Amino acid sequence: MREQVTELRKLMKEEGIDVYLIPTSDFHGSEYVGDYFKCREYVSGFTGSAGTLLVSAEDACLWTDGRYFIQAAGQLEGSGIRLMKMGEPGVPTLSAYLQRVLGPGMTLGFDGRCVMAFQARLFRQIALNRKASIRSDKDLAGQIWAGRPAMSREMPWILDLAYAGQSRKDKIRQIRADITAKKAGSLLLASLCDICWLLNVRGNDVACTPVVLSYLLLSQDKVIWYVQDCLSDPVREEMERDGVTIRPYEEIFNDLEGLEEGSGIYYDPRMTSDALVQAIPDTVRKIEGENPTLIRKAVKNPVEVENERLAHIKDGVALTRFIYWLKKHAASGTIGEITEMTAADKVCRLRRDQEHFVEDSFDPIVAYGAHAAICHYSATEETDIPLEGRGFVLADTGGHYLEGSTDVTRTISLGELTREEKEAYTLVLRGHVDLAAARFLHGSTGQTLDALARTPLWDRNMDYNHGTGHGVGYLLGVHEDPNGFRYRSSPQGRSQCVLEEGMITSDEPGL
Repeated sequence: MREQVTELRKLMKEEGIDVYLIPTSDFHGSEYVGDYFKCREYVSGFTGSAGTLLVSAEDACLWTDGRYFIQAAGQLEGSGIRLMKMGEPGVPTLSAYLQRVLGPGMTLGFDGRCVMAFQARLFRQIALNRKASIRSDKDLAGQIWAGRPAMSREMPWILDLAYAGQSRKDKIRQIRADITAKKAGSLLLASLCDICWLLNVRGNDVACTPVVLSYLLLSQDKVIWYVQDCLSDPVREEMERDGVTIRPYEEIFNDLEGLEEGSGIYYDPRMTSDALVQAIPDTVRKIEGENPTLIRKAVKNPVEVENERLAHIKDGVALTRFIYWLKKHAASGTIGEITEMTAADKVCRLRRDQEHFVEDSFDPIVAYGAHAAICHYSATEETDIPLEGRGFVLADTGGHYLEGSTDVTRTISLGELTREEKEAYTLVLRGHVDLAAARFLHGSTGQTLDALARTPLWDRNMDYNHGTGHGVGYLLGVHEDPNGFRYRSSPQGRSQCVLEEGMITSDEPGL
């Protein structure tokens, strides 16, 4: 049993909490989070970007998706935590499991700042049905975390209009019209990428995701940006010139509690924490729906589109040099001098040589041989292995540039291949090309088109246990809702979204 799980159980007993839930999230519902928020990782030892840990006195379970089954199985071994493979036959969902383990008089606990409102509402309904109660005010994982890193407070910077393509004033004007159509007096934004897109700012509070920890409250006559004390004078002055009021990060709760009686506030329950929603008085109308910024952000404007073309050209130069470097070593018989980590470092350095490079868009995935089957694998000192002059190396890497973001997956042969490897490569390539070459009518979704990438594999009774592709943000999150390619429905709505001109969606089948 992991020591952290034992310590958590002791604290749960002291607090009268029978079941405690730790999601992978920050106060903003982010997919990737800063070190301060990696409570699930600290307690469980599982380092993947997606997963939910649930601990009771008798059991400990971690739910994660197909990208991480192999990684989680290895990292949870000997921890006393059971792996729950989401979507697999016979594996209960988190909700079904809670309905089974919660009983009359029991208490389910979680940190309401890190659980989104739509999910907390489901938990409350389950607790009500089971005659149990909820405690959403306890960060128990944080309490046992000795040496917890401080919350990031990096200095934000302005994304110039030459890259953003649309001024913040124009964006604010459009969003105000959207919330008027929703019959709301104000809009609450907690999603970091949406806030940064709207204000044309970027930051460094989350690794590989250039965002700023902040909240935003937008009404017809005010824009209030709740941010930590980290703004430079030029950023503060530019914001104030455009009518943006700066307030302390934590003041969002006081201002929500002080909303005028009878007013209406609009928010996205999937991207707004339970703690924020609970702070809104009952006398205020709560209007829920998708963030109006979501589609506007996903559909890149003409300036962003042309900039993205430039970003991909520069990125292509870096990747071509990287592949040449690998092939040269493979041909000369010196490929064994290169390990997964040194190869990952090489591709990062080649990107840094490109003009206007900002940072990697995610931790580089350079995986040789069997490691390539571990989705989102990143080599560590413990797992790093040398490359060999045979088989495949997978390079799934990307970069952020002022001109936009990339996410590129390439499988590279390093020498002799088996018949099975050739067949697998060909099937995946066929699916990739079939999707890339697709012509389709407006109104089609990613769910409509996903089968094109999978059909060559399905014909052989094969498949891959992850989505085919995802939206890519412009110098924001490399995984961007709502567009994507997947045949299964997802809570985030990826694949059900109508594909629009200007959306960027990756094409990444595999085997």
